[in-house]
Amino acid sequence: MTWKGVIFDLDGTLLDTLRDLAEAANTALAFFDYPVHNQDEYRYFVGEGLKTLTRRILPDSVSDENDILLYMKKFEEVYKQNWNKHSAPYPGIPEMLADLKENGMQLAVLSNKPHEFTKICVHEFFPENTFSYVYGQRDGVPKKPDPAGAVELARRLGIDREEILYVGDTATDMQTGNSAGMKTIGVLWGFRNRRELEENNAWKIVTHPEEIVRYAA
Repeated sequence: MTWKGVIFDLDGTLLDTLRDLAEAANTALAFFDYPVHNQDEYRYFVGEGLKTLTRRILPDSVSDENDILLYMKKFEEVYKQNWNKHSAPYPGIPEMLADLKENGMQLAVLSNKPHEFTKICVHEFFPENTFSYVYGQRDGVPKKPDPAGAVELARRLGIDREEILYVGDTATDMQTGNSAGMKTIGVLWGFRNRRELEENNAWKIVTHPEEIVRYAA
């Protein structure tokens, strides 16, 4: 098979953002006197959008929609000021992206992180024009694992879905890529484990970014 494009998840796949996400979330929780969580718990809290994250980390007693929205607003305020304190590309990611570009691959990002934060992160950590398109969670577009965003990216890239690899670190990513008719690659340096990737039908599972280059060749 000749692959022509690669779509990447962002958090846990290209960027190690866990500490900044956890610290921002806990700071916002403490502001409202809610209990906080340890950093490792956030590996399973994040990945499905801000509202899902909020519902997962708030106490069960907090169910009022206004309280949920207030927390989300506070989180965004805190995260906007602290999103790049500790976040960085995983080792080998910049080199892997450069190799894929050199091999003629079109690259894109599809994240459940809010769209503006997604763009800011990519702009901060990667050279301009690395990615043809960068999409975070946008109004009117279903979040992953709905394949709508991945299908839209294939159309914009002008590539058949069967010629695209979808790379991520969670069940959500494997479900997204598989539902879109793409081959999925699960990465083990991210937030989740091999069992989750296997149970969600990852086509390949990799332990180092350069393996993606070999599969894409």
